[in-house]
Amino acid sequence: MGLKKSSKINAEFNMSSLTDIIFLLLIFFMLTSSLVSPNSINLKLPSSSQSKATSTHTPLVLKVTEQKQYSINGQVMPFERVASSLNTAITSDGRPKKEITVILEIAPEVQAQDLVNVVEIITQAGTKMVLSTKATSPNDGLK
Repeated sequence: MGLKKSSKINAEFNMSSLTDIIFLLLIFFMLTSSLVSPNSINLKLPSSSQSKATSTHTPLVLKVTEQKQYSINGQVMPFERVASSLNTAITSDGRPKKEITVILEIAPEVQAQDLVNVVEIITQAGTKMVLSTKATSPNDGLK
């Protein structure tokens, strides 16, 4: 009976399967990183060229108080007259409608639907830019 016990431990490690897995992971991450587009917002930043002249025209200021009082450049009016008064103020300015800026000052207590109605009137008037601010205290509304 010549049975031999083999007590030798094989200390070799086969790296070929590990390199295949790493290579496949590398290809996967390279492909997926080129397909992913970053979530970003396209902003039109102002340019700093000195050839452009600064505008001397003042923007139109439309204020809305918590009592639903509307005013354009300090002139108080009911909601029904806001659209016609805004169009009159825009056309009397002498500039094209797309160059006119409307600053919308809204009290924090104004409901969202009232805000939507006012912004809809402003966009229907054909203005290009609406800057929206809110009154920080009750004294910031109409006086």
